[in-house]
Amino acid sequence: MFNKVILIGNLTRDVELRYLPSGQALAKCGIATNRRYKDASGNLKDETMFIDFTVWGRSAEVANQYLHKGSRVLIEGRLTLEQWTDQSGQKRSRHSVTVENLKMLDRKGENEGYAQQQGGYGDASQNYGTQPQQGYTPPPAQPAQQPPKPVQELPEIDIDEDDIPF
Repeated sequence: MFNKVILIGNLTRDVELRYLPSGQALAKCGIATNRRYKDASGNLKDETMFIDFTVWGRSAEVANQYLHKGSRVLIEGRLTLEQWTDQSGQKRSRHSVTVENLKMLDRKGENEGYAQQQGGYGDASQNYGTQPQQGYTPPPAQPAQQPPKPVQELPEIDIDEDDIPF
């Protein structure tokens, strides 16, 4: 049997971190992924899937520290079935992903504007660059006549589709 899930998408909410009595970290969150396809009449359609996932251990702590709503991530793991009884006594269930590998895909500072718009990261007493600190002196202005930086050309890589392992 084989149970493997790989998803790329954006977080639908901030990471919720908690610790089990054993001391192990557990983080829960959700991801939204999109699929674009053409329907029978040839019109482009978008399909969005919302999937909950769970991260364990040190990865859970890292996710809580660096990820926030809107962050772009790649998660790799296995599909699991969660079952419980709700307050009215009804049996409930849902599928979620238990993450074995998590990669942050945002570049440094790429999603900061969103986080600052939402109140910044973490503790509200920390400014994270939104306001200058007392005694802060801004760097001197750059001269207006700077030559443009040369654009680094990337080498072309010819990859045959037969070489790709998936």
